[in-house]
Amino acid sequence: MVSMESKGFQQVAEFPAGQLYGGFSQTLVQTPPSPYCEVCVIVPVRNEAERLAQTLAALAYQVDLEGQLLDSRRYEVILLANNCSDDSVAIAQNFAQQHPDFALHVIEKTLPPTEAYIGRVRQILMDEAYHRLNRLGRTRGVIASTDGDTRVSPTWIAATLHEIACGADGVGGRILTDPVERAALDPYTRACHLRLVGYNQWIAELEYYIDPDPYDSLPRHNLHFGASLAVTAQMYALAGGLPLVRTGEDHALYQALVRVNARFRHSPLVRVVTSARQTGRTDSGLANLLNKWSQMGQQQQSFLVQSAAAVETRFQARHQLRKMWSSVVNGLKPTYTHVAPLADTLGVSTQWLLEELAQPHTFGQLFQQVEERCLLEGIWLSRWEKVKIEEAIEDLRLRVDSLRRDRRRSQ
Repeated sequence: MVSMESKGFQQVAEFPAGQLYGGFSQTLVQTPPSPYCEVCVIVPVRNEAERLAQTLAALAYQVDLEGQLLDSRRYEVILLANNCSDDSVAIAQNFAQQHPDFALHVIEKTLPPTEAYIGRVRQILMDEAYHRLNRLGRTRGVIASTDGDTRVSPTWIAATLHEIACGADGVGGRILTDPVERAALDPYTRACHLRLVGYNQWIAELEYYIDPDPYDSLPRHNLHFGASLAVTAQMYALAGGLPLVRTGEDHALYQALVRVNARFRHSPLVRVVTSARQTGRTDSGLANLLNKWSQMGQQQQSFLVQSAAAVETRFQARHQLRKMWSSVVNGLKPTYTHVAPLADTLGVSTQWLLEELAQPHTFGQLFQQVEERCLLEGIWLSRWEKVKIEEAIEDLRLRVDSLRRDRRRSQ
């Protein structure tokens, strides 16, 4: 992995003045952070009265990896309740009063329609967390995100800090669904959810065997959602902060981190339990997916996904591109003949790929350019038909089992 400095990046100590908070003051929380604070947890909330007390209790009673109560001075929680019409604010304020040693900052705001969406709210919160950690001089301090309908595990903070101490710049946690709410789903929806979990887990292992990341070794998963997403203050600034998008802001941040070669860990040690409700707060989220599966079940539609062959081919092509990019960084000038087979596999034009390889990209930037070009040209999508998820899971299982055996033989 090339250093960021060698690709023209410079360390950012602070965001430019006036870049953040469009319309808000530079300080969201008036109380200064504890000098011992290492983690700033952010919680966006909108009408979460039913689950909020459980969310806060899980954050208040954190323990270390040995099970001892975590020093409450090491972390704080910033809760932004925006445009609530229920008792969320009162519940949060009462919880703060009843737990005076728990550093919980409750902020209530009514945002205009142009800003009352999850991408903007999470951006406001993460920017505030960055500034508070930066004020303490904690470049490796952690901005940790969760949601108002989510219960973090007792070791959520400690496990996140462990991964950061091991060298990660960002951490995605394993996200489980509430077992009671999951059991209440109709059989087809529940089956789709569980199959998708299995499908993603097989893909996460296959990815490691084909295009391994030394900072994201097995066991691992492939989730990086706002319910459990953490990043160091230093890397948050280097990535330019949370991109301003209406939804999918968590994935957009992950992509921004990839572009600057952040060391990202998909940690099975970091876990949360989130709601399996079918009434969501955004247009794209788990609730919407659950509703989609429910409708598919009623219409007797199959759940179709990318085939195992398509997934593996993509990982192999990415690995080959990574090696080619590394060679270019080290001075190799690839020829048209050299690049053509890989360009064909990726579904992009050879001349375009040659030109992109000549640009001063990080590998993350290059591959994101390739992904966008693939969508534009449409060649890749036309080559691979989607298959039933049951078929894809079986093929992935067989392929991963084979790779596991090969690995054991080589050790």
